[in-house]
Amino acid sequence: MRHGSRARIAAVGIAASGAMLIAGCGAANESAPSGGAGASAAQSVSGTIAGAGASSQQAAQEAWIATFTGQNADANITYDPSGSGAGRTQFLGGGVAFAGSDAYLKPEEITQANTRCKSDVVEVPAYVSPIAVIYNVPGVTNLQLAPATIAQIFDRKISKWNDPAIAADNPGASLPDLAITPVNRSDKSGTTQNFADYLKVAAASSWPYDVSDSWPVQGGEAAQGTSGVVGAVKAGNGAIGYADESQARDISQVKVKVGSEYVGASPEAAAAVLEASPRVEGQGPSVFAYKLARDTTASGTYPIVLVSYLLACSKYPDAPTADLVKAYLNYVVGADGQSLAADKAGAAPLSDSLRSQITPAINAIAAGS
Repeated sequence: MRHGSRARIAAVGIAASGAMLIAGCGAANESAPSGGAGASAAQSVSGTIAGAGASSQQAAQEAWIATFTGQNADANITYDPSGSGAGRTQFLGGGVAFAGSDAYLKPEEITQANTRCKSDVVEVPAYVSPIAVIYNVPGVTNLQLAPATIAQIFDRKISKWNDPAIAADNPGASLPDLAITPVNRSDKSGTTQNFADYLKVAAASSWPYDVSDSWPVQGGEAAQGTSGVVGAVKAGNGAIGYADESQARDISQVKVKVGSEYVGASPEAAAAVLEASPRVEGQGPSVFAYKLARDTTASGTYPIVLVSYLLACSKYPDAPTADLVKAYLNYVVGADGQSLAADKAGAAPLSDSLRSQITPAINAIAAGS
């Protein structure tokens, strides 16, 4: 992890009071423009805010914070990549000013968030990335798997790498008589929820479990966070797991069957799925959550995709905090912030049309009660 006086990803103690964590120290009268280039020198903001949540956003948050605070010398922002579940818990409890979540808020969580905020919660997509199915099988460098095969592997119904179902997906390949070790997240995780949602939709007859941010299958190996899963797969001969693609580029990745072709994880293929997905209705005017088209058969799409959201309040107790949160979120979803995330973390940039829909909700963030 990179370190710097302003770009650090600092751990935020849950026991710290919400007031201490979100207190601002002063701000200019203007916030960042909706175009998202970040606050300019004439529009600089100041203060201190803390965020926590999805570890998938870690690399992007490092880059966003470093650049944004470089443009705003009196702003201090920290982000603890503690996982989606922990981030939502801290945000709903008032412990952090904003949070990252790889799963959109459930109806009951929206109610809690609106109560915490004393206003409408703001929920916008900020980071779009494929979830790679990663593996460590000596001698196998181009593994292809159909959705049902993936589901049966992670449900521990397929236990050897030379199983006929895997062989059928990989005609002519030399597959070893090697035990499969599935690796899943041990913590509550939006990555788990997105992966399980894919299995439930794309391989329904082979995945009998409800979608949850907690892994439902007993046995196998469990690891903490994205880095933990990647490390466990790298260390495990015959292991297979799932992780944000941006943090799994030095390990083999599965090509997933979509329609009649096998597609590898890429930002472009992930972005194509989001564009084809409808917004979830009835969750509030400032909530932009999307029901992803996991069962698409369109050429060039990769349906195991993670859309990671940022959570904020539409009202904060003081203007400095409101101005800083608004400016930072505008930078993150803006063209410059999205381009930076693509460069530093391999994210798929939000489209201009999607950005035009979500920025009014961010621009409405203000002080109030």
